Formats: sequence, C-alpha cells, structure tokens
Amino acid sequence: MVEKKKKVVIMGAAGKDFHVFNTVYRNNPEYEVVCFTATQIPNIEGRKYPAELAGELYPNGIPILAEEDLPEIIRKYDVDEVVFAYSDVSHEYVMHRGSIANAHGADFILTGTKYTMLKTDKKVIAVCAVRTGSGKSQTSRYITKILSEAGIKAVAIRHPMPYGDLTKQKVQRFASYEDMDKADCTIEEREEYEPYIERGLTVFAGVDYEAILREAEKEADVIIWDGGNNDTPFIKPNLHIVVADPLRAGHELKYHPGETNFRMADVIIINKIDSATPEQIAEVENHAKEVNPKAVILKVRSPITVEDPDMVKGKRVLCVEDGPTITHGEMGYGAATIAAQRFGAAEIVDPKPYLVGSIKAAFEKYKQLDKALPALGYFEEQLKELEEVINNTPCDVVLAGTPIDLSRLIKVNKPVIRVKYEFEDPDGTLKDMVMKLVKE
Repeated sequence: MVEKKKKVVIMGAAGKDFHVFNTVYRNNPEYEVVCFTATQIPNIEGRKYPAELAGELYPNGIPILAEEDLPEIIRKYDVDEVVFAYSDVSHEYVMHRGSIANAHGADFILTGTKYTMLKTDKKVIAVCAVRTGSGKSQTSRYITKILSEAGIKAVAIRHPMPYGDLTKQKVQRFASYEDMDKADCTIEEREEYEPYIERGLTVFAGVDYEAILREAEKEADVIIWDGGNNDTPFIKPNLHIVVADPLRAGHELKYHPGETNFRMADVIIINKIDSATPEQIAEVENHAKEVNPKAVILKVRSPITVEDPDMVKGKRVLCVEDGPTITHGEMGYGAATIAAQRFGAAEIVDPKPYLVGSIKAAFEKYKQLDKALPALGYFEEQLKELEEVINNTPCDVVLAGTPIDLSRLIKVNKPVIRVKYEFEDPDGTLKDMVMKLVKE
C-alpha cells in the first residue's frame, strides 16, 4: 500500500511530455502528476491534458502551465520530482532547469529509453537526429522509396505535434491533403506529413502512441519512426539511423537528447558534406568513432534543387525556411538561402523592416535570424502574419525551403519557387542495410 504519492511535474512542449506521462505515470498509483509545463511552442500553455486521455487516476485532467512559473509550481504543490521531457536544447539549458528544480527541493529526472520505447512485432526503422534540421526528412523519404520499390508496405509514425484539441488528436491518420485540412494542421505539421502524402504513403501521429502504434500495425509491414527535433524513438527500432549535421559540428555531443541518439545509433549519417568543410566533417566523424565505435558511419550529400533555376538567377529573392530549423534549431538559414546563393540570386532581401506580430517576436527571441524568414504558422493569426510579411517584402520571387507548398496555405502576391533536397546514397549502403533488415 502506497502511503504517500510522489508529486511530479513533467516539463515539455506538447510532445514527449505526454508520451512520458502515458508510458510511465498514467496508470501508476505511486505518483501524482500535478501539472505539465510548456515552452518552445507559442500558445500551448493554459490548456489541460484531458481526462479522456489522462486515465481514471485523473478524472479532472491535468493542467498545462507555463515553464517560467516552475519555482512557484514546485512550492505550491510541494513537488517531489521534476521530469524533463522535451528536445533540441543544450546540455547547459537542461541543467539550468535541473538547478532550478534542485534549488527548490525537487529531484530532477531524465526518463530512460527503456521505459518510453514501445514494442511491436513489426520491423521498425527509426530515423532520428542530433539536432532539428539535420536531414531526417529526406532520409525517411529515401527509405520509403526503397521499401515501396520492393513492394513492401510501409507507414510512417511521426513524432507528436499536438497543438490543438488533444482529445481529437489521440490517434491521427493522414493519407491525403484533405485529412490535413480537416485536422487544421499547422505549418510545422504539414511540413512533416505532406512529403509522405505526396508519395502516396500514410502517416500516423497524435498523442497516445500505444494506440497509434496498434493502428499503424494493421496497415504496415514495416514502420518508419520519423523522429521530431532530435528526440529519441518512441518505438524500439530494429535499425536506428541518426543524422548528424556537420554545419553544426560539435552539437552532437552538446545537445539533449541528440547525444543520446548519437550514442545509441546503429547508423550515423553525416549529412550535407557538399555544404560543410572537411574540418567540420572530420570533427563529427571523430566524435562518432569516439563515443559509438560500433556504429556504421555514412557520409552523404543532400543535393538541393529548385523547380525553375531561371526564376532565381539575377532576381531579388525572399528566403522562407523551415521554422524549427532556423529558430530553436539555431541554424539561422536553410535550404532556400543555400539555393539562392548557388543559383545566382542577385540579392537576398531582408524581411526585417516588414515584420509584424509574432513573426517580429520570433526575430527578437532568436538572435541568429537575419535575412531568412521562418515559416511559422502554429495558429491562424500567425499564418496571416506570415502572409503579410511575405506580401509586404519587396522581392521578385519567394524561395520556399520548407517541404510544403506554401501557396496552398497563404495567398502570396509573387511567385513561390519550391526548394527541394533529397538523400543521396551513392554506393547503396543504406539501401542494402534496409533490405537486409526487411528480408530477415
């Protein structure tokens, strides 16, 4: 008989935090989760994790509060444990939060993967990274192409991005553009789902990954876990692929939980070798050999193409980039900026004089932002602000370095040229590894 439940706060960003709760705490009578805290994504605090998802121990649901109030929360609820459960932050950042928790008397916990990785009888290929924007998407697309050409039914399960009605988002299945429209998907969600849908594949996502996995099993021979940011897999993989970014060499050992992935990986892909220096590539490779000597190391290119190079050459271009990559991913630029330089743009136009609302706030928060405009659209008002900034910025064309067709979501008063990037497997090593796995 448990005399006193341990009181727990789970720190998150509407993703891993819910999964940690579902797998470790939901039906555990030894603990009482008093709240989640939220950060990183705008307008996600102030909600509740609903009773329908929280289970019988939480008939009133669980409040989601702002992370900045953590000290007050620990005091108010007499919290015993603070669990850190979100991704793509520096080790220093994590331990600052640990110091806050400890200073106010609470333990600080990072939940181990053996507690959070679900199991299945299906073959699972996990594609993860050391930082967001490393190149997971094109790697996942390449693997789905291999499987499709071999006649193997694959579905993707995507890392959670539940920013809307959590009850409705318990299990989500996306097989068409209409499915995304019905779910009111944000730009960030569309960036991840649309490339699969364009290839005729199905993507599952949502909140309850046990339920999501069981639905995906009904349709799949092979499941691809498509990780978000630099998070660890929610499903135990048979093949764990981790993409490293030499343009941010050293980050593979400095960011959480990217370093965990780096150390766990079966395959470490050093991507973007056509953009990085030999010294950057060597640094990542040396770190891989040092901390994970059993991993297979692949060095690959990530070729960038545009639909019509003549529309770029000699033109004034506005570069719109993948939002997470150039905000909390700390890159400051992405594929559109590289394409503008490679295909001879006369000028990369600075959008800063035309910023409004939450887009302007993002530039104030993320100091690395300069001329690249993040494709932010977490809520309807922000989408309209993005549209206003693009339409007011004087340029000839918009180079869109996001994986989606922006013109489907906003009305743009100038041509939008999509920038695409693919995975290059010159000697077929990754293909051979994938096919060996599925034939076993």
